Amino acid sequence: MEKIDAIVIGGGLAGLSAAYKLAEAGKQVILLERGDAPGSKNVTGGRIYVDPIRKYLPGIIDAAPFERHVVKEMITVLDDTGAVAFEYANAKWRQEPYMSYTVLRAKFDSWLADQAARKGAFIIPKKKVENLLWEDGKVAGIKSGAEEIGAHVTIAADGALSFMAQKAEMRGPHKPQDLAVAVKEIYQLDRKVIEDRFGLEGDEGAAGLYMGSLTQGMFGGGFLYTNRDTLSLGLVLGIHQLALNERGFDAPSLMESFTARPEVARYIRGGELKEYSAHVISEAGIGTMPKLVRDGMLVAGDAAGFALNLGLTVRGMEFAVASGVLAAETAIEALDKNDTSAAGLAGYEKRLRESFVLPDMETFRNAREVLDRKRLFTVYPRFICEMFDELFTIGARPKEGLYTSAKRVAKKYVLNMDTIKDLLAARKL
Repeated sequence: MEKIDAIVIGGGLAGLSAAYKLAEAGKQVILLERGDAPGSKNVTGGRIYVDPIRKYLPGIIDAAPFERHVVKEMITVLDDTGAVAFEYANAKWRQEPYMSYTVLRAKFDSWLADQAARKGAFIIPKKKVENLLWEDGKVAGIKSGAEEIGAHVTIAADGALSFMAQKAEMRGPHKPQDLAVAVKEIYQLDRKVIEDRFGLEGDEGAAGLYMGSLTQGMFGGGFLYTNRDTLSLGLVLGIHQLALNERGFDAPSLMESFTARPEVARYIRGGELKEYSAHVISEAGIGTMPKLVRDGMLVAGDAAGFALNLGLTVRGMEFAVASGVLAAETAIEALDKNDTSAAGLAGYEKRLRESFVLPDMETFRNAREVLDRKRLFTVYPRFICEMFDELFTIGARPKEGLYTSAKRVAKKYVLNMDTIKDLLAARKL
């Protein structure tokens, strides 16, 4: 079979980063994207941490079409009627090089695809990969409809569900409890309105996280990111709990309730809804990571489960970029040695372990187990909100002492064995 050097399946950050590095090294590479264009099917909330990945795409990351550099963190805890909001900002986040940016993936991925194409990569959209080609037990390319394309190396970067990794027997079927659904809306607002509402100047941005009653006791939370002249707003909900909830909640109705909350509605007031989308994401962590290497094939990005939800921070894009680059570097080395067997590609995992990717995934391997505790989304938000309600409410009756009020509310919610169990579990983070 006639073969090119490499095929990349999927036009997200992992696939595009891999294609860029392969083309830069002079390798023949074709990237196949089933969407209308790279980024067209992406529903990422909209924040990328750039410090970890500058060295992987030098000269590119700092020229990327990001939206705003994040200078403010906002956390809002909700119960049915109240909310407690926290803000944190630091002067160092206002100084270059900036730590993180908000991003619109349709724009960013299209730009990165152009960079890869300029290096010589062939980017082919609207091309669904349906199966793999095999040769003597080794992955030897892909099938798309009636078309077959042979390749010495195939890189699967086809998203969280990664049917290619499953077809290559590098992972088993997904379990619902390992997945979540992300629902996102984009609202267009005047740039100055955004800056005034969030207390920003110039290209400064804010990132907001919401937890509590918005998910009706289910695993998940809300997010809000400021772009130049739009807001990205959404929910992440555990698929397993969403499917089994007894009260009949679905993602669209929960999203509608979320945007109607005054803590959210005030930010999107007057905005025009420009986009509504949903997508499956991985929440399992390193515990269900597939095999990363087999004869003729590597797995990168979301397809490898490289995503971390730590509650306060949600990461994935930097893992995608780094793993895509490292997969490409491994493929380049294997192609140069004319050995694309599993042994010839084994350096991929070594590279991942020497990077931040696998160490961070390992450090927080228990994050889902710790966060998947119903009390985090029910008891503790009610406790926080009721505590502040008691402290700030002045009624007709004489006011009791602040310590007495705090102790009474704490006894109602958190002075028990369940809290001790939660604290013991939190040690795993």
